[in-house]
Amino acid sequence: MTNFVGAIDQGTSSSRFLIFESNTGRLVTYHQTEIPRFAPQQGLVEQDAKILISSTLTCIDQCVEKFEALGFSVSQIKSVGITNQRETFIAWDKITGRPLYNAIVWMDTRSRPAVEEFLSTKKEECEKIRRIFFGIDVQLLPEIRSSSEIYGHFVTTKLAKIPISGILGDQQAALVGQSCLRPGEAKCTYGTGCFLLFNTGEKIVHSTQGLLTTVGYKLGQDSPVVYAMEGSIAITGACIRWLRDNLGFGKNYGELVQLADSVDNTGGVFFVPAFSGLFAPYWKSGARGLICGLTEFSTKAHITRAAYEGVAFQVKDILDAINNEAGVVPLCSLRVDGGMTVVDSLMRMQADFLGIETLRAKMPETTALGAAMAAGFAKGVDVWNPFLEQEDAIGVDVFRPTMDQKGIKVGAGRATRKMEECCSSKLVKSLQKSDLQEQFIP
Repeated sequence: MTNFVGAIDQGTSSSRFLIFESNTGRLVTYHQTEIPRFAPQQGLVEQDAKILISSTLTCIDQCVEKFEALGFSVSQIKSVGITNQRETFIAWDKITGRPLYNAIVWMDTRSRPAVEEFLSTKKEECEKIRRIFFGIDVQLLPEIRSSSEIYGHFVTTKLAKIPISGILGDQQAALVGQSCLRPGEAKCTYGTGCFLLFNTGEKIVHSTQGLLTTVGYKLGQDSPVVYAMEGSIAITGACIRWLRDNLGFGKNYGELVQLADSVDNTGGVFFVPAFSGLFAPYWKSGARGLICGLTEFSTKAHITRAAYEGVAFQVKDILDAINNEAGVVPLCSLRVDGGMTVVDSLMRMQADFLGIETLRAKMPETTALGAAMAAGFAKGVDVWNPFLEQEDAIGVDVFRPTMDQKGIKVGAGRATRKMEECCSSKLVKSLQKSDLQEQFIP
């Protein structure tokens, strides 16, 4: 009898449950629900924690119904892995299981003053800070476990009694799902934001180029920890969603892609979507979004294409930072996944901007796949070992660079200057509402 593994993928934009065939990694069926988020004040981004969990439970039951309609049995699902939006923070009541407040989404900037205070603390005070851990009682924090082991079992939904045996943050899950399991391999996931992880093996590498050092995965209690360097972009797919919802550029993402593809270039328009500041490699939390180069010739199509170019240029900035790290061999290819990668023109653009092959997973749900792989690999489940060891098991679409790299370097240089302009304190100050009021309101 064929075995299957499920995966909960609770992301910034949607909740999903997916079911994979364990010996091939084939996606059998899934169910997805879009999740709202809101900004109660400038810089604040929240989500209703009750919706996050209720939508997840709904997705599980709806997906299992589809699975059974295909002629399969729930008993064939051997385990479930979980992946989520990482830095999003929720405090739960231990007794009632209810959230104490809304989820504070990872792109929220309210912690900026606390971080700045921490960074400005004198060295002699570091030991004191280490002991108090931002004033949070360590007993309130979850226990640290490996990425692949049995943590417990479902007690509700159609999956009652099935074990939960894989836990990975969304980007770490994609690293596993893309089979970037050796040092020097890298993947980039294009979702609400963009996140590029570079496997450094069992070695912790402290970046000198504005990248983050993070844990990649630990596939079992007795397995070694694998580390990675990460470059993150706050706003990518969220920018396209903003064009759709806030500016009404199209009724759906397909219309926005058609808009962008209807012109050969941006007509000189640059779009820096720094809605929540700029992450790697700039780390300017006070930066704000910027659209410039507008003329009477500019149209919605030019602005939309500029938004997609803005994504590709920011990924290039991160890849350049990785390639400039001491001792790092420049990448010759980049594995990509995520919702935005279905846009062929963006993938061609990305390959041209990077000057290397862009390898798109044929099965785009590699984040959920990575969580399922970790779950199926867990001791006591053991249904995914052969597939985990296969290379390129899910297959890729290859996008090769076709444009003159000299011209690309010029364009990238201009885009970088726009980023730097967006980071400048003078420009940021001019974009603040209070200053605008002083300038234009008598």
